[in-house]
Amino acid sequence: MATTSDLRTGIIIRYNGVLHRVEEFQHVAPGNWRAFVRMRLKNLQNGKVIEDRVRAGSDIEIVRVEKRTMQFLYREGDAYHVMDSESFEQQEISGDLMGEPARFLKENEMVDVLFYDETQILGVEVPTFVTLEVTEASMAVRGDTATSVNKQVTLETGAVISVPAFVNQGDVLKVDTRTGAYIERVK
Repeated sequence: MATTSDLRTGIIIRYNGVLHRVEEFQHVAPGNWRAFVRMRLKNLQNGKVIEDRVRAGSDIEIVRVEKRTMQFLYREGDAYHVMDSESFEQQEISGDLMGEPARFLKENEMVDVLFYDETQILGVEVPTFVTLEVTEASMAVRGDTATSVNKQVTLETGAVISVPAFVNQGDVLKVDTRTGAYIERVK
């Protein structure tokens, strides 16, 4: 059985009978007291994030998950359709499981789908960085370029992000899908 020393960010554990993803953890050893581990866990059934403390060295149950690379095909309402690139089997995934980074997905992009027991989908891992074209951008006002003024632009997927004033329509940008932050212009 695994202990708290085996914790890693992103692994799936069974905690209080429910599957959780470890978002953060920190080992704390305060002075004369016993050491403990502070954990921040995301419930995979309802999406709620909880914080809890357990004694250092306590047993935990790490759940084995299978990661399959699948191709994102299209979005229909709140559902996302993906296809297994080996068996060509298509699956429909709800928007809740896809999460916030799904707004940066282009058609035919590859994603990692996490499966538990071969059939139950636990979540989807979107690429960390994507390159997207700016489809709508307002013009920068003369004089605003001397300061770090940001403006809102719409990307080809429909996502709206904040970028520096020098970004124009037609530019291709590198975007961090975890935070939705502008990284750089791509040439």
